[in-house]
Amino acid sequence: MDKMNQSSAEAEAETIEPLRYLSKGEAAAIETELLRDYRFGQQQLIEIWGQACALAITKAFPLGSLAKKQPTVLVICGPDQNGSIGLVCARHLRMYEYEPTIYHPQRSSQSLHQDFTVQCEKMDIPSLSYLPTEVQLINDAYNLVIDAMMGPDADCANLREPYPGILVTLKQIKIPIASVDVPSGWDVEEPSQDGINPEVLISLTAPKKCARSFSGKHFLAGRFLPYDIQKKYDLNLPDYPGTDCLVEL
Repeated sequence: MDKMNQSSAEAEAETIEPLRYLSKGEAAAIETELLRDYRFGQQQLIEIWGQACALAITKAFPLGSLAKKQPTVLVICGPDQNGSIGLVCARHLRMYEYEPTIYHPQRSSQSLHQDFTVQCEKMDIPSLSYLPTEVQLINDAYNLVIDAMMGPDADCANLREPYPGILVTLKQIKIPIASVDVPSGWDVEEPSQDGINPEVLISLTAPKKCARSFSGKHFLAGRFLPYDIQKKYDLNLPDYPGTDCLVEL
């Protein structure tokens, strides 16, 4: 490389801004703008995110790499938006020849969540009626757990049962955990000191502040985000490879 090109490359490298990590309020504001101003539909966003989560699982845990003969995956779905994303993720994983099982700690009354539940039922995806408290049963039955219980809106300081009990179980399992957007039990703004310890985190739209010190495999699903929103919030999103809808950070 000649001196002119080298100095140009160095100048370009110096101007690259760091990736923005969102606060709880910023994440909510971006989603509101997508729904209100850009006319995205709630179901549309959940479908985009859910499929991207399934693709992230295929990259982090390819079928051929799974320890067990059967490609079993346990998907724990909360009653709110993260749970709906988990349902979509499970449906797509079934299409990708994984064998997901869904656990609903609490069923949601939201019609959209119920629609996604029916879609999984029509795909013959089984559901658990309860989560075994004997950790070894989970370790023996599944290759990994997808944590889609709580999202950025969860009030982790005031969790009610059955969620604290589920988190205790997840802290003890030996198989990998992949969390959707925010690991359940973590504060959106701060990394967790004593929460669950996922091996994989799939951030949606843009990573949240709690992910700053995450040391596992970290994916971002945000390629659909309009450029004006990216610019407004100085997100400085990375380049996505090829036509992929997610990128590993």
